[in-house]
Amino acid sequence: MRKLLLLLTFISFSFGLQAQTDKEPAIWSHEVNKISDTEYELVFEGIIMEGWHVYSQYTAEGGSLPSEFTFEGAGEDYELVGKTLESETIKEYSDIFEVEETFFKKEAIFTQRIKLLNPEVRQISVNLFYQICKEVCIPMDAWFQVSLDGQAFLGSSRNVDEASLAMSQSLKLDLKNKELLQQGGLTEAKQKSGLWMIFGLGFLGGLIALLTPCVFPMIPLTVSFFTKQSQQKSKGITNAMLYGFFIVLIYFLLSLPFHLFDSIDSQILQNIATNIWLNVFFFAIFIFFAFSFFGYYELTLPSSWANKMDAASSKVGGGLGVFFMALTLAIVSFSCTGPILGGLLGGTTLTQGDMANNLSAGMVGFGLALALPFGLFALFPTWLNSLPKSGGWMTTVKVVLGFLELALAFKFLSNADLVGYWGILKREIFLGIWILIFVLTALYLFGAFRFPHDGPKQKLSMGRKFVGVISAAFSVYLILGVLNIGNLKLLSGFIPPDFYTLAKKETDCPLGLDCFKDFDEGLAYAQEVNKPILLDFTGWNCANCRKMEEYVWSDPSIYPVIKNEYVLISLYTDDRKELPEAEQFDFKYDSGQTKTISTVGLKWGTFQTINFNEISQPYYVLLSPNLEILNEAMNYADVEEYGLWLKSGLATYQLSMIK
Repeated sequence: MRKLLLLLTFISFSFGLQAQTDKEPAIWSHEVNKISDTEYELVFEGIIMEGWHVYSQYTAEGGSLPSEFTFEGAGEDYELVGKTLESETIKEYSDIFEVEETFFKKEAIFTQRIKLLNPEVRQISVNLFYQICKEVCIPMDAWFQVSLDGQAFLGSSRNVDEASLAMSQSLKLDLKNKELLQQGGLTEAKQKSGLWMIFGLGFLGGLIALLTPCVFPMIPLTVSFFTKQSQQKSKGITNAMLYGFFIVLIYFLLSLPFHLFDSIDSQILQNIATNIWLNVFFFAIFIFFAFSFFGYYELTLPSSWANKMDAASSKVGGGLGVFFMALTLAIVSFSCTGPILGGLLGGTTLTQGDMANNLSAGMVGFGLALALPFGLFALFPTWLNSLPKSGGWMTTVKVVLGFLELALAFKFLSNADLVGYWGILKREIFLGIWILIFVLTALYLFGAFRFPHDGPKQKLSMGRKFVGVISAAFSVYLILGVLNIGNLKLLSGFIPPDFYTLAKKETDCPLGLDCFKDFDEGLAYAQEVNKPILLDFTGWNCANCRKMEEYVWSDPSIYPVIKNEYVLISLYTDDRKELPEAEQFDFKYDSGQTKTISTVGLKWGTFQTINFNEISQPYYVLLSPNLEILNEAMNYADVEEYGLWLKSGLATYQLSMIK
């Protein structure tokens, strides 16, 4: 009977007859089997739409998000007997994550036995967090209100008032041609390219760290130690290569704790990333890092750690001894690598997307750059003779890094300023601070002033002059941008947007375009003027959003189309502004889960998720005034692709008008 009911529900879902579930690609139900007066078997079953799949609780680590049950009251009112069992699963190797993943297709059944500790308990709540994938992957929740005696579930704590229910329903759109959206979104290739970019940035950071006085002198010493200690040359080379491998492994292991966040709802991660005080914290940390590079104090881990690791490497010997030597390097070089790793951590934490995988990619890149010289010089020891001698130039590298850390610190303060509507770091003020920082960098490199740990004054090297000229040229580039003589497209997404300015602007929308920041207002205007809608899900701290606006939207072939042919609605999903008290409400998902909508960003982030099954920004949708999808959804694109997309949507709309 249960399977028949599920089948009927599935059929009605397919034909759009169940309005309450037409946003969900999986339909869940549950039943209770009584074993004794104190023991029950709970069965949770999901019918999965064709083409979709749900991941197992036990899918491989490092791949997609596993399913996860939360049994409310477990350990107090009742206890779980054994693990949650699963029905038959499918295993396939994932080229993206390079692991064998385990998932369900068509049907998923979970079984959990419980034993009551409190005989009075007759009702419990169970939450299932799962990831369901097709062309895109969507994190979802299912709530099960389980009644052990068959009586109606009271669940009064999860009920919301009529006003909240009405507001929840108002966020749901009656979209037409919604299947077009399945073709859009961020492709696997683009996700992969993003990881490679993070890897490249980490690798660049590692190369910079090699030039610091904590690491550079270690290269010839360590390589010589391995090649001279071993009686056979091949053994020395093997140990040096193993040393390099362990360096990469250690930095990768540092990123593993952040994979614990993989099971957290992506909107929560976005809220963390755009949190005002987290950005202020990173601002303070980077100021602290900068002054350590300027030589006012040293950042070091406890010396006892390094001593213990060094003693362990001598004591155990072999491959394990090499590992402890690599760990010793990581500890003693922290004063130079710590601030650079801090930049990597800050950048990936406050970047939208898969934070843990981004951080792992960056850490592996960083470790690989540090490890390469040890392996290469072991293979080709004569190259050691070509290395420059250690000296004052390494101190210069640290100071330049200090100025870069200072510039990056103000980027985090700018994030907080934008989201918090403080208005203290408008575009001109931010650029003024950066101009001062890079002018000071140039003056330092040309010998105009010195820092406490600088050595005796010497003749300026060609390298120092070259970097000084670059810093001065960059300052001029910023000055021309402030004076509107040149554009600052190269810094799109890194500096405040052009509409966040001290100058009086007719609109606070990108590029001076007219836009609406409330969907209902924009929809009403589109219906009034009979124009299609360009729905723009964006964010204050979204770097790719700024790049799209300043590189693509500003193009002469794109700008007039957006300005004249579309009604632009820009919804900021990271906007931390509090909604008026009368407009705050508890949003109730079809699954029964509730969430308090208290800020503008939470409202539009939820709006994007429930209507478009997407959480990324930028995310663009073309709509007619009667909510017909005109084209596939679009993320980041080049001018040609975006222009064709806009014109195709416009043609579809005009054709529908003729009909």
